[in-house]
Amino acid sequence: MIATLFILVTVFIGFFCGLLKLLPHKLLVDADKFIEYGLYILLFGIGVDIGKNKAVFKNLKKIGLSIFFVPLGVIAGTLAGSLFLPLLTPLKWNEAMAVASGFGWYSLSGILLTKFHSPQLGAIAFLSNIMRELITLVSIPFFAKYCGPLTTIAPGGATTMDTTLPIIAKYTDNREITLIAFFNGIMLSALVPIFVPFFVGLG
Repeated sequence: MIATLFILVTVFIGFFCGLLKLLPHKLLVDADKFIEYGLYILLFGIGVDIGKNKAVFKNLKKIGLSIFFVPLGVIAGTLAGSLFLPLLTPLKWNEAMAVASGFGWYSLSGILLTKFHSPQLGAIAFLSNIMRELITLVSIPFFAKYCGPLTTIAPGGATTMDTTLPIIAKYTDNREITLIAFFNGIMLSALVPIFVPFFVGLG
């Protein structure tokens, strides 16, 4: 929660710095380059994070191929739900699916859509995906108690490999669920940089 609040504060500070032109002119002009470099650093970081967890992958093999049904279900539910957005907002169907394809990873999805589409859609992706994470943190105890431990994974999307994983582990008290949640987060995180540009390109 502290990290999330810090990111929100940082974005608002950046917004007002850009609005009031408080930064050097060259920095304002080259903002797109900083976004691009930030994207490369994020992609490198997720690659390192996936590669360093060899022990976890060994444990996941014991669960079997059925583990893939969890991220597939989360993907299907997320994208299906996004198709209702064009009925309520000015977003096109592919833009709605591109935003939803952030799967809760607000920083990367915001950067990707700013780069490949527009700052406006990037801001929508950032806000919607950060709301997904906040709602997940609040709703996990409810799902764990009334819907079963496995359902705690779905709301978190890509965040189940990091920020929401401790909450899932605490309220399910099940190592297998924790491993599945971690795997789900890895799979969805790896798909974000593929799905977001793909759906944007369909417009």
